[in-house]
Amino acid sequence: MNRLEELEQNSKLKVEIESSFRSDKSVVETRSAMSNGKQLRPFGLCAGEFVVPDDFDAPLPEEILSAFEGE
Repeated sequence: MNRLEELEQNSKLKVEIESSFRSDKSVVETRSAMSNGKQLRPFGLCAGEFVVPDDFDAPLPEEILSAFEGE
């Protein structure tokens, strides 16, 4: 699509949006971001299936840090 075609398309969209405002027609529909129709998983669903190690939040070894930094 060349620049002129883009401008023509944008102009048509602008006219359509402006006419929607004048006619009290909805332009957007708002929905809750949290409501996706799925039921929330209960707490403790995987209890006992794995153990978080005591050193989970310990600093990473130097060779792993270097790999992340591309060294």
